[in-house]
Amino acid sequence: MSMQQQKTALVTGASQGIGAGVVEAYRKLGYAVVAVSRTIAPSTDPGLVTVQGDVADRATAERAVAAAVERFGRLDTLVNNAGIFVAKPFTGYTGDDYTAVRGVNLDGFFHITQLAVARMLQQGGGHVVTITTSLVDNADARVPSVLASLTKGGLQAATKSLAIEYATRGVRVNAVSPGSIKTPMHPEETHETLAALHPVRRMGELSDVVDAVLFLENAPFVTGEILHVDGGMSAGH
Repeated sequence: MSMQQQKTALVTGASQGIGAGVVEAYRKLGYAVVAVSRTIAPSTDPGLVTVQGDVADRATAERAVAAAVERFGRLDTLVNNAGIFVAKPFTGYTGDDYTAVRGVNLDGFFHITQLAVARMLQQGGGHVVTITTSLVDNADARVPSVLASLTKGGLQAATKSLAIEYATRGVRVNAVSPGSIKTPMHPEETHETLAALHPVRRMGELSDVVDAVLFLENAPFVTGEILHVDGGMSAGH
């Protein structure tokens, strides 16, 4: 398969956790991958290019999209996985908290999605998947998280808006809305407490989110979908 024929995915927040799992899954599908993170190391895999940088910086988005086009000739899928979650009472947030969360969650999404969609339109199609949080639809007094709701809620709204804007131009836009997932973000001593937040009384596994992303990738009639992978949190308690 030539590089011009091989589909290419771009994944942010790709150095660990869900992002690393998504990178691995797309490589197994036969996609070339551009993996972006502030801490990611170079790769020896010829089908994987790493881009080190902060997604809040538009220059990082420009380098990442350019890497996909220059190395592989195309960009078919963008997975917006990079995100910051700060759980504090609303009045306890600092200006630095707000700037950091807004920068990665909103600015990061805006810059790289705008550039990626422009490229997809040139090609005649593509797919954007954004990782949000079930807390957007299911506020929980035990997990104060206004900044997550403010930013990730915005991303869910943007997902639907973009899906409709580009529905006739071959670009699908979806989101995966997880509950608490076993990643390095959650120390093991917190797992029992986090499991209790879900009606199924367990945390999610990385594979649960990765499988949801792949489902959306392989569902050409699905766009504008917010796919909840949250052990029932969004349904109720």
